This record gives sequence, C-alpha cells and structure tokens, in this order.
Amino acid sequence: MKLRDTLRRAIRPSKTRSASALWAKSLLNALLFFAIFMLALPGLADYLLPWPLPVPAVVRTPLAAALALVGFALWLACLASFVRRGHGTPLPADAPRELVTTGLFGRVRNPIMEGELMVIWAIALHVASAGVVIYAAAITLVAHLAVVEVEEPELRARFGPDYDAYCRRVPRWLPRLGTGHSEPHEA
Repeated sequence: MKLRDTLRRAIRPSKTRSASALWAKSLLNALLFFAIFMLALPGLADYLLPWPLPVPAVVRTPLAAALALVGFALWLACLASFVRRGHGTPLPADAPRELVTTGLFGRVRNPIMEGELMVIWAIALHVASAGVVIYAAAITLVAHLAVVEVEEPELRARFGPDYDAYCRRVPRWLPRLGTGHSEPHEA
C-alpha cells in the first residue's frame, strides 16, 4: 500500500511549456525505457533461461517485425498526442496537464502501454526463448497492475468526473474499433 501511494505521488503534471522540450524529454524517456525493458531485461531473461522454443524463423521473424512496427507506430502517435493535446510526456514526473481522450486514446485507455508491450512481445517472438517469453508475460502482468493500482487512481484523483466518464466510454485494454460510442467498460 505504501509503495502504491508513493508511486501515485511521484506523478506530477508537466510544467514544461515548449513542445520541442516535451519531445526531447519523451525521446529521452523512450531511449531509457527501450534500453532497459526491451534490451537489457530480455537479454538477461534469455541468458538466465535460454531454452529455445520451437517457433520456425520463417514464421517468427515477419510476425515479430510486424508486431514491433505496429507497437512503435502506436507509441509514436501517442507521444504526439501527449505533447500536442496533453502538454506533457509519458514520464510520471512530467505527466500531461490535460486528459488526452482523442485519437488512439479514444479507442483504448492505454495505447502507450499497449505499444510498448507489443514491442516486448515482438522481441519474445523473435528470440523464441523460454526466458524472454516468461519475461514478456511477467511484464504484461506488472503493466496491468501498474495501470489498475497506480495510474488509474492517480488520474481519477487528478481529473475527477472527466476521467470517470472517459473510463465508462473507453475500454482499458481491448480497443473499441467501431466509430460509435461503446457501452461502459472496465476491463
């Protein structure tokens, strides 16, 4: 409970006014995130549990590439939304000042996290080792818990009824593909 509260308090709206500074901060965040979560930790997982999985390269390579490209594209589009509409970054200490509910955020509440997880799963598919698949599954669970236990309560406290209405309209993980409004979702 204390860790969750500490993490929530670490999230602060951005005070940065310059769009180029917000982009620079976002890209620095990405560089650090990708270096740790998409290179170092999967590499460590593969080193610790290198058991190969029987996925032919002819299948895994194109699927992994497609998944990674979609994940990076989602992530980049979301950064643009955070900078332009939210006036912030994905960094918790430089969070968007405005609630972003349009674009990809109008289809699913966590498109940045989904993009990052797509890239992690693309790496797991490409490497095809038990260690990296276990890492991808574990980080997916941790991401879900972070969203539910830290991010959502913090956003609810910061944006109140607007965030509650957004949660009723937009699903957490599975995108709303139609053009009309959906029924309330919690999952």
